Amino acid sequence: MYKKWEYSKTDEAKVQEIAKEHNISETLATILVNRKIENKKDIEIFLNPTRKDFHDPYKITDMKIAVDRILKAIENNEKTLIYGDYDVDGITSITVLKKFLKERGLDCRILYTK
Repeated sequence: MYKKWEYSKTDEAKVQEIAKEHNISETLATILVNRKIENKKDIEIFLNPTRKDFHDPYKITDMKIAVDRILKAIENNEKTLIYGDYDVDGITSITVLKKFLKERGLDCRILYTK
């Protein structure tokens, strides 16, 4: 199968403006421009987020079911298996979740997929 990479044109003038105005690298400014994060408020939130800027995790489908099940496992001191994929965000999220659960007394194991 033949795949062709397509690149969007980046507004270099906007990159320069954002880099200078926010005292950030051109690389970071390029990321912001490519993500269409260009107004001052959104840039500040991206660069310096606070907890109030997080999205509500309960908007994720079945989050309450997952949280309730984890709380039940903690309450019953159940053995727990964390299943995740073997890429950078998978390994990172599994590691964070395992640390969180172990701090709450759960016996955790990890199963990675490829």
